[in-house]
Order: sequence, then structure tokens, then C-alpha cells
Amino acid sequence: MVIEADLALLADIEPEAERLLERHLSSTKAWHPHTLVPWSRGRDFEPDYEWDPDETTIPAEVRAALFVNLLTEDNLPYYFRDIERMLGKTGAFGEWTRRWTAEEARHATVIRDYLTITRVVDPTALENARMVQMSGGVVPQPPTAADGLIYVTLQELATRISHRNTGTRIEEHDRVGHDIMRRVANDENHHFLFYRDMAQAIVDARPSEAVLAMERQVIGFAMPGEGIPDFNALARMIAAAGIYDLALHHEKILEPIVLQYWGLPDLEGLTPEAEQSRERTLTYIEKSARVARRLRERREARESSLVDA
Repeated sequence: MVIEADLALLADIEPEAERLLERHLSSTKAWHPHTLVPWSRGRDFEPDYEWDPDETTIPAEVRAALFVNLLTEDNLPYYFRDIERMLGKTGAFGEWTRRWTAEEARHATVIRDYLTITRVVDPTALENARMVQMSGGVVPQPPTAADGLIYVTLQELATRISHRNTGTRIEEHDRVGHDIMRRVANDENHHFLFYRDMAQAIVDARPSEAVLAMERQVIGFAMPGEGIPDFNALARMIAAAGIYDLALHHEKILEPIVLQYWGLPDLEGLTPEAEQSRERTLTYIEKSARVARRLRERREARESSLVDA
């Protein structure tokens, strides 16, 4: 059930939701997971089958990204539950939520079929982790519609970056895997654009409310994978490979979206509480910039040493 305090806000911005839904439907193209999966490379799994990493040439850190990416997509029922709770079942918001869910469901289908056919990851470990992940149902639960739209903007863009970079790392080993991850990343980009502009509608209509939500979601941001077994260790592998880390989060999300697109530093007409919230958020982003710079320098030094070796 939609939070009572959000009803007026959602009514105010529903015309924008209608416009953005129409934009989305006109700009996306249908695709079919079964046409992308290399079925001819599949074979039966014998009863005594045990996975061997030598079955694939894809590096361990890229396998970790595929593992996390798929399990994140698997939690779709919980995302649907919370987005429907946040935006409601009717009107443009309800139609968007159902359409988004239908499109997202393709991602788990195509990635799982690809991983199963190619044996890129251990299928038993993958299924065991899926059971743990979905039995736990751990997902972010933003407290308001403003928080939710800001969070999913950041999250969808982060997911797009992770999927796309995973695909880039696969390309030299398996062009099919690259094409699948690029296709999924393209979907995520369309979803990101919808949420980004819906969040902008809140910034325009209620800037103080938007700023308070930005502080909560920027400072408390976490990818929706914390229920995955060994998630922290896997995330470190993914970060070390440059697939997704704090430097990318700052350079590709915080700067272009929070600072530039939503224009946090220049918003006017804020309440005193929101002014203080903006200052705290900007201070956090400044610290993030310093961390991003150090991480980028370390990565460049590491890559340079590998080239010279």
C-alpha cells in the first residue's frame, strides 16, 4: 500500500510518469532471450558431475561479476513488491511497474541460460546461492517515494555499468557472452532514464523533499546484492577488476547525475533543513571524489606495471 504521505506527490508527478512511459515504450525494442543463447554448445550434466574452472577461459573476477549480476536479477519478486508498494498499482505508475518487471525478468532468463549452457560458473553453487538469496529476501527498502525513485536511479545506472563492463571483459573470451551482457545493459539504461527523469520531476516539484532523500540514498547507497552468500568477497573481486568500484560510482553516477543532472549544488528555495542536508551530501561527495582519485591512481599504476612486466 502506498505511503499516505506520498499520495499527493505521486498525483502531482503522474503526468510526467505518463509521458516517460510513452517515451520508454516508443524507444525500446522487443528481444528474445532464446535467440541469444548458444544452445549448440550445451550437453547433459551427468549425475556425478563436478564443475571444474578449467572448463572456461573466462577469468575468476569476471565469473564473480556474472554470479553476482545474475543473483541480483533473481531477486526481482522483492523489487516488484517494493516498487509497487512505493508507486501503487494503478495508472501510469502501475503500468510502468508491471512493464519494468516483465522486461527485467528477461535478464535472469538469458544470463542463467548462458551460464548453464557454457558452464562458465559452477551451476550447483549458483543454485545454492540463489536459494539462500531468495529465501532471505534482502533488498533495499527506501522509506518514501522520493527516496525510492532516487535510489532506483542510482541502482539502475550502477547495474548498467556493471553489466556493460562485465560484457567488455568477456568479449575476448566469448563474443556471445559479450553480446548478452550488452543487451541486458541496454535494457538497464532505458530503465535508468525513466527513473532519472521521474526523480527530476520530484526535484522540480519539491526540491527540499528531494534533497533530503538524496542525502539518505547517496550516503547510504548499497547495491541490491547484500543477501548473496559471500557478497563482500565477491564485490571486492569485482572492484579489483575495475568492473564496478567506488571510483566508477563517483565518476559515472554521483558527479553526472546528482551534481550535474539533478543540480544539487544549485537548487534554490530549500528549507533550512534541506540546506543542511545538501551541505552534508556535498561534503560526502567531496570525500568520495578523493577516494575515487586514489583508487583510479592505484588502478592505473597496477595496469602500468602489468604492461611493463
